Amino acid sequence: MIDVKKLCKEKGLRMTEQRNIIADVITEMSTDGHPDVNEIFLFANKKDKNISIATVYRTVKLFEEYGVIEKHEFKDGRSRYEAIEEHHHDHLIDIESGEIHEFTNDEIENIQRTVAKTLGYELVDHRLELYGIKIKKNN
Repeated sequence: MIDVKKLCKEKGLRMTEQRNIIADVITEMSTDGHPDVNEIFLFANKKDKNISIATVYRTVKLFEEYGVIEKHEFKDGRSRYEAIEEHHHDHLIDIESGEIHEFTNDEIENIQRTVAKTLGYELVDHRLELYGIKIKKNN
């Protein structure tokens, strides 16, 4: 599990008590999903009643600027966040339930590098989001 608080310190970000709490909440919530600011606020506010939604917005933006969390827009109208991972992964989003599945696939990674090379580029970054609905099984 990626420790957001540790990443912040490694990047030289001054950590206040409220930032520490928000970092811990993002770390904890990233294991189960991709929380939005409101979800982060609800959990952080349980730990410290003085944490406001505005503080969470500012802190999340700061963490994103420092490259310790990543913002995702999964077409549900909410910005979601996750800790920067050491390994790359992609996402499959169930458009009915909102469930997000993380996956890696070497074949897809190779195809993307090949496409970039064919077009005369070296691939330095990418993001893949797949959207689908669960296949209904016939009994």
